[in-house]
Amino acid sequence: MSCKAAFVYSKQYTNYKFTADHPFNQLRVELTKDLLETENQLKEKHIIEPRIATDEEIGLVHDKDYIKAVKLAGEGNLSLDDGVEFGLGTEDTPMFVNMHQASALLVGGSLSAVEAVLDGNYAHALNLGGGLHHGFRNKASGFCVYNDGAIAIKYIREKYDLKVLYVDTDAHHGDGVQWAFYDDPNVCTLSIHETGRYLFPGTGSVTERGLKNGYGYSFNFPLDAFTEDESFLEVYESSIKEVTAYFKPDVIITQNGADAHYYDPLTHLCSTMTIYERIPLLAHQLAHQYCNGRWIALGGGGYDIWRVVPRAWAQIWNVMLTNEVFTNGLSAQWRDKWQPKAPVSLPAYWRDPSPLYKPIPRKSEITEKNKLTLDKALQFTRNFAKFNPTRKQGNGPS
Repeated sequence: MSCKAAFVYSKQYTNYKFTADHPFNQLRVELTKDLLETENQLKEKHIIEPRIATDEEIGLVHDKDYIKAVKLAGEGNLSLDDGVEFGLGTEDTPMFVNMHQASALLVGGSLSAVEAVLDGNYAHALNLGGGLHHGFRNKASGFCVYNDGAIAIKYIREKYDLKVLYVDTDAHHGDGVQWAFYDDPNVCTLSIHETGRYLFPGTGSVTERGLKNGYGYSFNFPLDAFTEDESFLEVYESSIKEVTAYFKPDVIITQNGADAHYYDPLTHLCSTMTIYERIPLLAHQLAHQYCNGRWIALGGGGYDIWRVVPRAWAQIWNVMLTNEVFTNGLSAQWRDKWQPKAPVSLPAYWRDPSPLYKPIPRKSEITEKNKLTLDKALQFTRNFAKFNPTRKQGNGPS
């Protein structure tokens, strides 16, 4: 299968930069783009320049007072005391020059991706600068100023009136997006993440199922620390297949944080590059089965920007374009270019060596615990299917 896909990118994405030593580093977007170009898989014809989101568009999700505070922070005119109210000037989300402009460009990138797909020009679109899923209506959180994913979904609902399935495989719970649509039956959120018992933001329990008319449209699959590939993929494959069949979306948005990898310095999961092959392949398949191919993918977390993120994110693009993943050796040209700047040895292959780490002592216990979580989280959809056996299934491949 060959699909027409758009790659949303601007050099200005790196302007979203907190401090020199902050773990959130948008150089990873440039690294991914350069890797794809050296693999001869990304051409100028694929690239779309993102626009800057308007205040009105950002206001679909965020309060006017908050947007004003972000602007003041970027101008150096917001005190630390005033910033705390809005989550600005914290250790996680420090203020930086032109904060509003840099953040609005990331939002505009996700809106550009939406328009590329839903205006009928492309089947898929990828905005690796986006995926900032922790931003709240009136507060920054977890490295995220504006919640581009939530804004994109709200934009789809208002402009195109389509049902949206949001799938988040970041190791951190997609809290900001979930809460923004917690009572909306036309937006279904699915988050697979490390349990909040050990990791920020501490939310994402299986009991968070939605509110009022939105009850039954929020799904969470918290994984135990040290979860490995097989268990991660069991949860991912079962959950996305069953939830997509249950919700029958018109369009799928995926948030593709790459921080569930063993190398990631901020999380405690033990995945390898294996999951970053399967995640986009199945999303692509379901987009064609249920949504006439309409799939918008965003970036997200990922803090080993040298060894993990470029490989993981490049696979999304290759799947969008060809429905295949990269295998064998990584571009020597790319490694030679970036190795002098990297603090670690760059990988020579797309896949990780096996074994990548010492055996996990609690593997069987962790796997069983995740299986119980999966069954509990999917109890709602399975009961629905049981009592609605004749409900029409998806539209089939486009």
